[in-house]
Amino acid sequence: MPHTESPLARNLRNRHIQLIAIGGTIGVGLFLGSAKAIHEAGPGLLLAYAVGGVAIFFIMRALGELLTYRPVAGSFATYAEEFCGPLPGFITGWSYWFAWVVTVMAEITAIGIYVNFWLPQLPQWIPPLVALVVLYGVNLLAVRVFGELEFWFALIKVVTIVALILAGLSVILFHTGALGPTARFSNLWSYGGFLPAGVIAVLLSLQIVMFAYEGVELIGVTAGEAEDPAVVLPRATNGIIARILIFYLGALLIIMSLVPWTQLDPKMSPFVAVFGKLGLPAAASIINLVVITAAASSCNSGLFSTGRMLWTLAQRGQAPRVFRSLNRQQVPAAGIHASAAMMLIGVVLNYLVPERVFTIVTSVALVGTLWTWGIILVSHANYRRAVAAGRVPAAPFRMPGAPVVNWLVLAFLVLVALLLAKRPDTRVALYVAPLWFGLLVAGYSLLRVRTQPSAAAS
Repeated sequence: MPHTESPLARNLRNRHIQLIAIGGTIGVGLFLGSAKAIHEAGPGLLLAYAVGGVAIFFIMRALGELLTYRPVAGSFATYAEEFCGPLPGFITGWSYWFAWVVTVMAEITAIGIYVNFWLPQLPQWIPPLVALVVLYGVNLLAVRVFGELEFWFALIKVVTIVALILAGLSVILFHTGALGPTARFSNLWSYGGFLPAGVIAVLLSLQIVMFAYEGVELIGVTAGEAEDPAVVLPRATNGIIARILIFYLGALLIIMSLVPWTQLDPKMSPFVAVFGKLGLPAAASIINLVVITAAASSCNSGLFSTGRMLWTLAQRGQAPRVFRSLNRQQVPAAGIHASAAMMLIGVVLNYLVPERVFTIVTSVALVGTLWTWGIILVSHANYRRAVAAGRVPAAPFRMPGAPVVNWLVLAFLVLVALLLAKRPDTRVALYVAPLWFGLLVAGYSLLRVRTQPSAAAS
């Protein structure tokens, strides 16, 4: 039988999990990162989001099958250890922790950029510091407080994007408002064609596209605190393709139909720009506030997931024992303390290199995320072999196309990693990656040396 034990409080309800799953797919990669991607790839960016979305769908179906087999807080790190070995499990847990720490640096950077929309004289590092301190405090409370906050954060993002799509469709179809005379779907191919910069530009945009999808796997981390994981987790996983179609492809299609892609500022959120051009009173300021909540939502998720991952690693003896403890609210406070301290590096980077920090940290974060997605696919393939051999029970929720799809999507993730080398500002990730993985292998080797003598003595 699958193991479902967890000393964490199972206080995340169905509505929390559903909105966390939705909110996990909507962050600064869409709200801010898409601006630069549109500038470089034009409408062809839609193709990159579609291809990336297909890959994410299969990754999430693989994760969904594993989650229904064994819904635990460690999720993919636990599956990596069980089906790939102790070293992959160790690397996965720490790499996911690292990816979210760096992602939060990107999110708080976005908050600094958004606040500068109103307060251009305010140093960019101050809003990130304030946001990090506030969300750090929230995450030390009961998990249901996190769930409620994330529920409302996600709801704000969903309502905003749906409002954009509906308002945009009205303008395009009925030619109303300030953008009415020029808004049309033909804007997608009237300014240099659908692929104005060629296929290469679309491929290079995959870095920000796949970063935008980071967080979709967060429902795996919530598994240990879901009230009814066998029902809730498959439902949240199944909805991923609809969310990608609506919130990514739908929103960007409407944006580039309302305003020709050549007129969008690569340094400004296209959502802020388009709502401002719609002529609605204070629209740009309202949307700016919304995208701040989107970034805060991802920060909130980052603190949640890093604390749980350190707790899981400590349970397996792969992190310091101090991270095993829970506070009175059954929250892994020690892991949250340590993660928040590391995230402060993002505040320092906003002080030192405010112009380049966003691209740098999103590229570095993507490396850890690509590893996590890849290990989910490999773990799932090995799980299916274990099921066929009769070693573990089959899950009722199954991924279609396995194992062929596993290897095709894995090849796609390798391609995305290789494409990071094509641009100087993303190439830094490939410098960091071997150092990080080398450090993890060395750490694991030291851990084995320390634990083997103690095991032999006992």
